Amino acid sequence: MTLFHAVVWTDHQSAQVLQFDPDQVQSHKVKAHSHPTAQHGSNVRSEHEFFGEVCDALEGITEVLVTGSKTSIADFRHYADKHRPQTAARIAGYEVVDHPSDNQLVALARSFFLKHDRVAGVPTPT
Repeated sequence: MTLFHAVVWTDHQSAQVLQFDPDQVQSHKVKAHSHPTAQHGSNVRSEHEFFGEVCDALEGITEVLVTGSKTSIADFRHYADKHRPQTAARIAGYEVVDHPSDNQLVALARSFFLKHDRVAGVPTPT
């Protein structure tokens, strides 16, 4: 069964991807890999690799809510808009939040998508 919605909490070192429907939640964690090198811009390359892995984890999900700190959301949004427009098109919104539990994150996302789908006139699949 494919899960229609997902919520991501991210910072620059890790991301928690929670796919859900009314009955179940599936969790996936993505961690950044540091590649210390003397080359200029190696941190940017590591960040791009990390955000690329987060985008890969979102493949096949219809609507996504991205959460995290203001900076991490802005950096992820910039990466997705520039390098992964197909993923950026499926992101329904961005919310700044601290470190919520998985249950708090799913509750926030369910509330968000209920409002989002009503505004868009799209019935939420059950």
